[in-house]
Amino acid sequence: MAQLQAEIIGVGTELLLGQIANTNAQWISEVLANQGISVYHHQVVGDNHDRIYRSFELAKSRSDVVLVTGGLGPTDDDLTREVLSDFTKRELHQDEKALEQLETFFKRRNRTMSENNRKQANVIEGATMIRNDAGTAPGMIVIDDETTFIIMPGVPTEMKKMMEDTVLPYLRETFQLQDVIVSKMLRFIGIGESQLEMEVKYLIEQQSNPTIAPLASDGEVALRLTARARTIEEANHLIEVSEASLLARVGQYMYGFNNETIADVVVKQLVKKDLTLAAAESLTGGRFSDAIVSIPGAGQVFKGSIISYSNETKTQLLGVKEATLSSFGAVSKETAIEMAKQAKDKLRTDLAVSFTGVAGPEPLEGHEAGTVFICLYYDEAHYRVERFSFVNHRELTRTRAVKKALEWLYYFLESN
Repeated sequence: MAQLQAEIIGVGTELLLGQIANTNAQWISEVLANQGISVYHHQVVGDNHDRIYRSFELAKSRSDVVLVTGGLGPTDDDLTREVLSDFTKRELHQDEKALEQLETFFKRRNRTMSENNRKQANVIEGATMIRNDAGTAPGMIVIDDETTFIIMPGVPTEMKKMMEDTVLPYLRETFQLQDVIVSKMLRFIGIGESQLEMEVKYLIEQQSNPTIAPLASDGEVALRLTARARTIEEANHLIEVSEASLLARVGQYMYGFNNETIADVVVKQLVKKDLTLAAAESLTGGRFSDAIVSIPGAGQVFKGSIISYSNETKTQLLGVKEATLSSFGAVSKETAIEMAKQAKDKLRTDLAVSFTGVAGPEPLEGHEAGTVFICLYYDEAHYRVERFSFVNHRELTRTRAVKKALEWLYYFLESN
């Protein structure tokens, strides 16, 4: 049969307003991909009858399977089942089994079921009901001509249980799914997106299975390899062959795989080499420390950070000389070096990093916003300090400064 095409629709005005992130679509896309089902479209629509109706029309025109999350609650603005009923021209009726499950749900929790909850037991004529063992509203599978609509609650725990227990087995059996799709992420640092793409452009253009897609984030890049095959083993083999070709060209920049972060790898390196780390943070205000201590095992290697945002703190707590600040300024190589050295000495560690600069939006000491000095300090003969000009955006500047220091640490620990 032809490749199955799926679409995901998130219903809820709160999604459009950004009050809730649409993590359901991300999760569903991932699990469908693992079953060999391609998701070509995502839609998000507010709690409005006509707009939901039009989203169903569009989805039906281009997709074989449409998975809808949200809009199955008890209130008047929960419209998904009503709109799908109108769209398919099938009546809603109260299902006794669904109502019984609702009543049982409330009784077990010693709660009184309000009258408006009864609408959650309404089922579209001819639909296959999806039992909700984690909440109140059942889901439904409705076949309309050649398109299968699957509606589920927007609550992630309820949706995921329905997908795992009912929806995925239904899709596998109904559409006789055989292919699997496997993805692997290769993560790189110290190389820009455009350079990475140029280095592997030939391979990207030649590959059709696996496909190779470059992805960028602040301060690092990734290549996502995606293979389709009859078995996971076959797909993994295809990825391994492609990965070897990629690493022959840019392997020196790769630090990890899949969900690994550069902070993960740095902490593992420190543990492996039995080295300790400290930080002195002005510009970053503790953001570097947060990145490190978020990693399990950081307590073995990270001694702490001195957040010296003001000049008084730099001199009185950290120990930076007043002469250094008066002669060179807080935003300078000299201050960055002293900050790192003092953090290393005071916290008695093997390594230290420091950050000082201008987060913005206004200039400081003659330096434009986005100017950052970072120092990685090992001893008097082995330290690195550089000036960077990041984008004039306060949060991005701080984020990129942290990522740059982690990059330095990674390569220092790799080579020592």
